Amino acid sequence: MIIKIHPDNPQPKAVDAAASILRDGGVIIYPTDTVYALGCDIFHARAIERIYKYRGIEPGKAHLSFICSSMSQLSEFAKVDNDTFKLMKRLLPGPYTFILNRSNRLPKLFRERNTVGIRIPDNLIARTLIESLGNPILSASLHEPEEEIEEEYLTDPELIDEKFANQVDAIIDGGIGGIIPSTIIDCTDNTPVIIRQGKGKTDL
Repeated sequence: MIIKIHPDNPQPKAVDAAASILRDGGVIIYPTDTVYALGCDIFHARAIERIYKYRGIEPGKAHLSFICSSMSQLSEFAKVDNDTFKLMKRLLPGPYTFILNRSNRLPKLFRERNTVGIRIPDNLIARTLIESLGNPILSASLHEPEEEIEEEYLTDPELIDEKFANQVDAIIDGGIGGIIPSTIIDCTDNTPVIIRQGKGKTDL
């Protein structure tokens, strides 16, 4: 199922329909400011297991991120010191993933982890969807970088639907997506460290 949402003026009914799918434990493919990604509600264990299975990864080794709508929301799930807060405030919303020390409010499914990846994408569809849902989305890229797949099947919603429709509950069509992933910045120590150069500029 494809749900078309305008990237600059998301229609409330369409956004709420997508949020309802997530709330019911569904898995979606949705746009970010970098690439189209898999997403589900962070509190739905079965939906999270579906993403693990789809990606063929072990839960303890999964590189997943919490996609948040605001700084106040992300601070519920991660510990952010003053310097990191200033850096994030300057760069977000934007194409960055911050690795942070987790807070005690992280859902039970993730309690074995010491860190959590956090994003606030510069994509109105994603942020509006999270606001409608009421909590972050767990997110994973559609494929590993080393996997060979034609670019169009990762960027064009109609072709994404053709290839992945039988594996998810909905595909959010927010226009043609990108192929460059986010820049990852590790902020778990005193000095931020760039561990993957992506779309985001790295003039820290």
